[in-house]
Amino acid sequence: MKRTWTIIGVKDVPGSFKWYQSLFGQPETSPGHDYFGQILDTDGTVLLCLHQWGAHEHPTLMSPDEAPPGNGLLLFFRVDDFDMGLKRARALVDQFEEEPHLNPNTQTMEFSVRDPDGYFVRSVRFLRTGEGGQKLRVPPSPRLRRDR
Repeated sequence: MKRTWTIIGVKDVPGSFKWYQSLFGQPETSPGHDYFGQILDTDGTVLLCLHQWGAHEHPTLMSPDEAPPGNGLLLFFRVDDFDMGLKRARALVDQFEEEPHLNPNTQTMEFSVRDPDGYFVRSVRFLRTGEGGQKLRVPPSPRLRRDR
């Protein structure tokens, strides 16, 4: 597998589309449809797909009443303009879920906010080769160890 296309259910595709473009510092454009849009990186890579709740017969996108939006999902974006992204995020939300901090596992700066539908969105400073923190270094869970 080379890429994933994460699709989330939202109430208002054009509104969420604008919110994510603002968070990422992208020029404002319109989604392809009122019921579906793709947030794209400058090279055309799909960053996130937005799908209107109930627009089609997708079982997990029928209604936000089935489960809280984002239950079990963390939208994790590695960004190369972390400081500007932080300023943009402060203009978009009244309160952060997590203020900017250094993650001791990854050794990268990050912050977390909620999008208009309640999804947990984490922005993490993208580090290039030689800057450290490139690999996700999460301590192994004792339950997952196989040497017992």
